[in-house]
Amino acid sequence: MSVLTESRQETRGEQSRARYPDQSGDVERNGVRIHYEVYGDGAPTILFLPAWSIVHSRFWKMQIPYFARHARVVTFDGRGNGRSDRPAESSAYAAPEFAADTLAVMDATATDRAFLVAESAGARWALLLAAEHPERVQGVVFIGPAVPLGTPLVERAKPFDAVLPAYEGWDKYNRNYWMQDYRGFLEFFFGKAFNEPHSTKAIEDAVAWGLETSPETLIATQVRDFNGATAQSLSGQIRCPVLIIQGTDDAITGASRGVALAEATGGKLTMLAGSGHLPQVRDPVKVNLMLRDFIAPPTPPVRWSRGRARRKRALYISSPIGLGHAQRDVSIADELRQLHPELEIDWLAQHPVTAVLQARGERIHPASAQLANESRHIESESAEHDLHCFQAWRRMDEILLANFMVFHDLVRDEDYDLWIGDEAWELDYYLHENPEQKRAAYAWLTDFVGWLPMPDGGAREAFLTADYNEEMIEHIARYPRLRDRAIFVGAPEDIVPDRFGPNLPPIRDWTEAHYDFSGYITGFDPRSLGDREALRATLGYAPDEKVCIVSVGGSGVGAPLLRRVIAAYPAAKALVPALRMIVVAGPRIDPASLPTHAGLEIRAYVHELYRHLAACDIAVVQGGLTTTMELTANRRPFLYFPLRHHFEQNFHVRHRLGRYRAGRCMDFERDGPDEIARAIASEIAREPDYAGVETDGAARAARKIAELL
Repeated sequence: MSVLTESRQETRGEQSRARYPDQSGDVERNGVRIHYEVYGDGAPTILFLPAWSIVHSRFWKMQIPYFARHARVVTFDGRGNGRSDRPAESSAYAAPEFAADTLAVMDATATDRAFLVAESAGARWALLLAAEHPERVQGVVFIGPAVPLGTPLVERAKPFDAVLPAYEGWDKYNRNYWMQDYRGFLEFFFGKAFNEPHSTKAIEDAVAWGLETSPETLIATQVRDFNGATAQSLSGQIRCPVLIIQGTDDAITGASRGVALAEATGGKLTMLAGSGHLPQVRDPVKVNLMLRDFIAPPTPPVRWSRGRARRKRALYISSPIGLGHAQRDVSIADELRQLHPELEIDWLAQHPVTAVLQARGERIHPASAQLANESRHIESESAEHDLHCFQAWRRMDEILLANFMVFHDLVRDEDYDLWIGDEAWELDYYLHENPEQKRAAYAWLTDFVGWLPMPDGGAREAFLTADYNEEMIEHIARYPRLRDRAIFVGAPEDIVPDRFGPNLPPIRDWTEAHYDFSGYITGFDPRSLGDREALRATLGYAPDEKVCIVSVGGSGVGAPLLRRVIAAYPAAKALVPALRMIVVAGPRIDPASLPTHAGLEIRAYVHELYRHLAACDIAVVQGGLTTTMELTANRRPFLYFPLRHHFEQNFHVRHRLGRYRAGRCMDFERDGPDEIARAIASEIAREPDYAGVETDGAARAARKIAELL
């Protein structure tokens, strides 16, 4: 029996995905319900098999979005985890049961034939299917296969229930330990599975998936029904194409298992030097490309142009997290065109950056439509005036990988002289992880350097931020040739006086050694706005009005702050009778959802908001860099509220504003409507004494980048 449903909505409480299933359903076999998902369409079908019941199908999250663009993908939660049932008897976890589940899912999803991709214990059911049902299997990929061939690791060569002296921690692999400290076992096991440095996120994910089942279920899976003779016999029966991917540093099965399976099947073997047991998670770009070449090779180009005949082209990747990137990037693009009038610029971007680009008539590459939505993920991570920026970024790992794969396919098929990435973290990270993928000059821009822990994150967050910083430092040290230009959007004095972590260098010293500095880039020249009184008249502001602009950017996380400032309006109006307050809701907040007062104006959108900020008497904003620096450049008084747990706003932006002596920092926890009203009355009367903001930042950045052309 099977039930098929449309499934495009995010599961409540689940980490946001890069790609959601087009269909999902359940199939029941012998009283056990198996949950499956289907992504994409077309041919061929790729079926990612479950591994051991310690994880479920989210285990393939780094593969699904990429292959759903090129093929049809089917996954299912193996019995014992995820949304599938957890039978209690050990016989239910024999290899033939998993193989039969696979056939049932294929039937339920109308899959006549498929390529099978199996990892670890999943290799056993893949062998059974390929040998006994060859008409259903087009080919098989085995990754880190846990099959009883070759020579087992010394520390693994013992019966499951045997309690032996500790050897590399494997004394934890037994029934008693699992029942006493199941989480402890999971942390040990996945620490071994992901033994590559800086694997904290992969380990955390896997431990969380392991906690979705129980030690009792895992104990039931210890079925000794698949021996070496069985594996050898099945291997000899396989006639379809076979690829084996084996990490040389596999600390779960050892490298010899994959080598022996390749010999037994006659399959193609690829050894990944330095990789552990789960390279599809830790080295996803390499594994994805190997799978693609084996299963659905890209079509070779039908046209080639000699170097001298090629147009001069740049691909600009602009981060969608905030509109500030769009404003400065189009300014840099304009300056680049001044230096190279023949330069063609394509943009790989997504909303809200695309709104700015479309308004300017820029060319947005069609591949942009394939990008997974980063802004929506950030929105899903937000709470009341609270965004844990570092943790939200960590939980965006599959989205970043999916978007890098979009970039990869684009630059594989089209020639560019230059790639420009403005805080395109996925591009920078995966290029350093896969340096052989660089095939053009590459310029990198950012306005902050260094992940910093929030105080309430404790020792764990301090460790994680330092670990991420250390990995970045190692990347740059090992492959300094990858970034042909690294540009810090600001000055050395804008860099926080912190270290990257214990035993790591000071952030400013390291940044000065590895970056050029453009100065800040506002995206406009304040001098071009002309006389302020004339600007006010143009915008409809009377000379005797005290104009207060309230804006919290393009994210829904700002709604609580808008409501609080709106609540402050009556008291502020009493203190400043000439006050005219204009609240800008932005694209993600419905103006009708906000309270109002007589005389208060609420607008969904204000065109060229920076001109209104230049004309206002005071502004109330979040702690984002773009808006606060626009106000600083225009020498306007402002109150700013850094988002809770947003390390960039609380540390990097606040430090920079302090250098400019700009703005008054407020605390959302402490400052209510009365405090806001009094602060407005106080600051509106103050004549700003800010340090000057650079006006040639875009030109300076463009000159540095243009040298690469």
